Amino acid sequence: MKLSVIIVNYNVIHFLEQCLLSTEKALTGIDGEVYVVDNNSVDDSVAMVKEKFPWVKLIANKENPGFSKANNQAIRVAKGDYILLLNPDTVVEEDTFRKSITFMESHPDAGGLGVMMVDGKGKFLPESKRGLPTPEVAFYKIFGLSRLFPRSKRFGKYHLTYLPKDKTHKIDVLAGAFMMLRKETLDKTGLLDETFFMYGEDIDLSYRITQAGYNNYYFPETRIIHYKGESTKKSSINYVYTFYNAMVIFAQKHFSKKNAQLFSFIINLAIWLRASLALLYRFIKNIFLPVSDALLMYGGIYLIKIYWEKLYIFPEGGSYPREYLLFAVPLYVLTWVVSLYFSGAYDKPLQPGKVVQGTFIGTVIILVTYALLPEEFRFSRAMILMGTLWGIIALTSLRILLHYLLPGHYPFGNDENKRFVIIGSKKEASRVAALLSQTALKPGFVGLVSTEEGTREEGFIGNLDQLRDIIMIYQIREIIFCARDMTSVDIIDRMSELTDLQVNFKIAPRESSAIIGSNSINTSGDLYTMDVNAISKKSNRRNKRLLDVLTSLLLLPMMPFILIIVHKRVGFIANIFKVLTGIKSWVGYCHVDNNSTLHLPAIKPGVLNPADLLSLPKINAADQAQLNYLYAKDYHFKKDINIIIRALRHLGR
Repeated sequence: MKLSVIIVNYNVIHFLEQCLLSTEKALTGIDGEVYVVDNNSVDDSVAMVKEKFPWVKLIANKENPGFSKANNQAIRVAKGDYILLLNPDTVVEEDTFRKSITFMESHPDAGGLGVMMVDGKGKFLPESKRGLPTPEVAFYKIFGLSRLFPRSKRFGKYHLTYLPKDKTHKIDVLAGAFMMLRKETLDKTGLLDETFFMYGEDIDLSYRITQAGYNNYYFPETRIIHYKGESTKKSSINYVYTFYNAMVIFAQKHFSKKNAQLFSFIINLAIWLRASLALLYRFIKNIFLPVSDALLMYGGIYLIKIYWEKLYIFPEGGSYPREYLLFAVPLYVLTWVVSLYFSGAYDKPLQPGKVVQGTFIGTVIILVTYALLPEEFRFSRAMILMGTLWGIIALTSLRILLHYLLPGHYPFGNDENKRFVIIGSKKEASRVAALLSQTALKPGFVGLVSTEEGTREEGFIGNLDQLRDIIMIYQIREIIFCARDMTSVDIIDRMSELTDLQVNFKIAPRESSAIIGSNSINTSGDLYTMDVNAISKKSNRRNKRLLDVLTSLLLLPMMPFILIIVHKRVGFIANIFKVLTGIKSWVGYCHVDNNSTLHLPAIKPGVLNPADLLSLPKINAADQAQLNYLYAKDYHFKKDINIIIRALRHLGR
C-alpha cells in the first residue's frame, strides 16, 4: 500500500466531513487507506463517519488521550509506505497526495514533507515552513525581532521568512497539520512522543527526522486550506501556556542542560509577558468602548448643565447641588451604559440602531425611577432628556469615528443582513441557498454565480469570470463555494486571487448540512449549520445573565412561598445570592465525571442542568454529555425558564 492518511478528530464534525470529502477525491488512483481516530467526541463525529464514510478505518477512543497518542494508535496499524498526519480542519487539493508522493519518491533523502498552507481567506500561513526553535531563534520570535526583520537570515529563522514561499526548500520543522512521513523513517526515529499532549510533537518529530540523517522539505507545488484560528488562540492564556510549555519539554529533551536552562528561562519569561499582555489587551479591549461612552455621557451632561442652569434655571446665579454631579449623573450614566450593554451596543459589528435602542431604554428606566423618588432628589427631567439626545449623537459619532480610524477592530454592519454569493451549478447553489436560509442568519442578499465562464444562465447574477465585478457592484461580504461543482484547486485559486477585497470565504461540502469557513475553527460565525444558536454568542450570554438576575430578583419577594416547596431551604437562599453575584447560574451543564464538557463554551456552574427536564432517576454519562452538547449548540433563554419551572423544588441544590 502506498499511502496511509491519519486524521485525529475532537468535536469538529463538520470540518472532519469536509476534510474526508477532499481526502477521498485526492486518493483517486492511489492505493491508500484513511484512519480517523476520534478522541471521545460528543458531537456525533463517530456516527457521521460510520454513515457517510464507511470505507474509513475508525478508531473511537473512550477518552481523550491527546494528539500524539491518538496518531500513534493509527501509525502502529497503518500499512502505507508513506504516512500522512492530517488535521481535520484542512482541505487538500485533488493532486496534493499524488504530487507529494512523487516528490518523496524522487528525493530518497526526504524523511518528511510539508506543503504550502493557506488560511480560510486564501492567505499564506507562515508556519508552512519553520526553523528549529533554538534559544536564539525563540528569543527573536518572542520579542518581535522576527516580525520586524522578516528578510533577515539571523532574525527570520523561526518561520524562515527570508526564503521565498513559492520555492521548494529544506526546512527544520514540519507543520503538524500536514506531515507526510516515510514509513521507514518512522521505523528509525520512533513514533510521536506522547509526552506532548498537544503542540510541540511536530517539532520534536521533525528534529528526530533530521537527527536520523533525513531531510525535511517544504513543497509549495500543492496547497491545503488550514482553518486554524490563530488570532483567537494567541489571545488565550491557556494557549500561551500550553504552547510555550511544549517548547520547554522539547528543550529539556534535546538541548544540553545549559541551553535547556537558558531556553526554559526565556520561555517562562515569555509565558509571563504574553499572559500579562493578553490579560491587559483583553481588559482594555473590553472596557474601552463602555468607559468612553461613560466619559462622553458624563462630560456632555456636565457641559449641558453649565449652559442650562445659567440661562434657564438659575439666571440670577446659583447652580444644582453638588449631589447632582456626584451621585445623580453617575447613576444616570451607569444606567445608560448597562442598558447599552444589554441592547447589544457593544457587540461587533457595531450597529448605530443599538445605541439608540439602549439609550432610549436607559432613559425610560431613569424617568420611571425618577418619578418614584422624593421631591428633593428630582433635579431635572429636562437634563435627562437632553442627556439622552446628547448620548445618541455623541455615542453614534464615536462609533463612526472608530470605524473609519480602525475599521478592522470596529466594523459596522449587521451580521443578520450579510450579502452572499453562492458559486456552483443551479441545483447545488439553490440547495446551499436553502440551507443558508435555515441558519440563524437572515441574509440580506443571496446571489447565484455560475461556474461556467463566459455564459449567463437564467437565475444567475453572473459567472465565475465576472466574480470580482460582482463582489464590488453587489457589495458582497461572503462567498460560498459549492465543493460539488468546483475542485479544491479552483477554490483555493479564487480565494488567493481575491484576498485584497475584504471578503470572507466558505465552502459547502456536497450533501452536507453545514457551510464551513472562513478563517478559524474557533471563531464564532465561521460555521453555519441549520438551527444553530450557540450559547457562546454574545447576545445569548447576555440574555442568560439577564435572566439569572431577573429570576433572582423575582425569587426574593417570593421566598416565603418557594421555601415551602424547595428541598434545601438554606441552599436556596444561598443560591439566590450566588447567582446575583455571578458565582453561579440558575442553569448550567450536567456534571460529567470524564470532563467531556471541557471543549464546550465555558459558562457558570449551574444550580440546575438540562437533565432536570427529564423525570428520570439516573442518566448515564454519555447521555448527559449529549444533553450538554445540545444545550450549548442551540441555546435559548426559554430553555432555562422551562428547566427552572420544571425543577423548582431543586433550586436549593
